[in-house]
Amino acid sequence: MARLLIIEDDLAIRTPLIRALRDRGHAVAAAHTALGGLQSALNDRPDLVVLDLGLPDLDGLELLRMLRAVSKVPVIIATARDDEAEIVRGLDAGADDYVVKPFTAAQLDARVRAVLRRGGSEPVDSTVTVGELRVDPASRVASLAGEPLDLTPREFDLLHHLAARAGQVVSKRELLTEVWQVPYGGADKTVDVHLSWLRRKLGETAQEPRYLHTVRGVGVRLDAPAEPR
Repeated sequence: MARLLIIEDDLAIRTPLIRALRDRGHAVAAAHTALGGLQSALNDRPDLVVLDLGLPDLDGLELLRMLRAVSKVPVIIATARDDEAEIVRGLDAGADDYVVKPFTAAQLDARVRAVLRRGGSEPVDSTVTVGELRVDPASRVASLAGEPLDLTPREFDLLHHLAARAGQVVSKRELLTEVWQVPYGGADKTVDVHLSWLRRKLGETAQEPRYLHTVRGVGVRLDAPAEPR
């Protein structure tokens, strides 16, 4: 399936939409601001962007124009603005499709597939490999040295987020925002507990890490284990 980026500030809409699209096999990332979405689109190169227009820091149409200046990524506008003139402006600004809220995940999924077919875009294999660790967001299967890992949905999302950013230090605030979909802060203890469970399933501990390395006061980094000397 496809790698999607959802740019939507409403948590009540964003969270179930992400879950539903992931259940349909897509790898889904999210941003709740225009500038955060622009950065994610440029850094992560998704197959398609789903864009809300009513964003807190910048109007979605302005973001679309900025994105179109630097990228040809397909964009579906998903918004409550149903005025015909607004729809025309969105399509003229470079959107590939326009869907009006409320809509179902099944409807959006069908539009995603239709836009990708029209553009001749074939989603690339989104499997992430770090050392002997493989994380496939399409099938939602993770394995270590060829052995499947028994992960909860949250553990899988946490592992995928970190593996997709291998070598980078990821803050707990980012994890709460992107994995737990809590944009305005949350309990760091929640992240710590899930990291502890994940370490156990990866066969390591915080004292003797192999893949998950804590950077004190900053966050956590996932890296391939060093080669034995």
